[in-house]
Amino acid sequence: MNDPVAYGIAILALLVAAFAAWRMARDLPLDNPLFYAVCVLEIALVGLLVGGSVALASTSRDVDGVLFVSYLVTMVVIPPAAVLWGIAEKSRWGTGVVVVAMLTIAALSVRLLGIWKGSYV
Repeated sequence: MNDPVAYGIAILALLVAAFAAWRMARDLPLDNPLFYAVCVLEIALVGLLVGGSVALASTSRDVDGVLFVSYLVTMVVIPPAAVLWGIAEKSRWGTGVVVVAMLTIAALSVRLLGIWKGSYV
């Protein structure tokens, strides 16, 4: 886990959040372009889960493994839940859920870097 990966995920999540917010402001429901944007983020998050788990197993750092892995798993679970909620809610607020979820992913990514570096207290 390093700075470019964590901040890259955060920036990608913020870009998807901005796209979802733009769609929400135009009163557009969740459809294919937003779905694909969330899918790209989800692929990156699955890669982060795998890479982070491997890095945790091979590090000599004093990292709280349970907390670190729980953040990784939570980050992977949030986007599909937001998309399902967004599909079920046909109004602008379904897209609003995606905005909040992507902002949460950005915050969790930066927080995950702090856990990796040992500054989570």
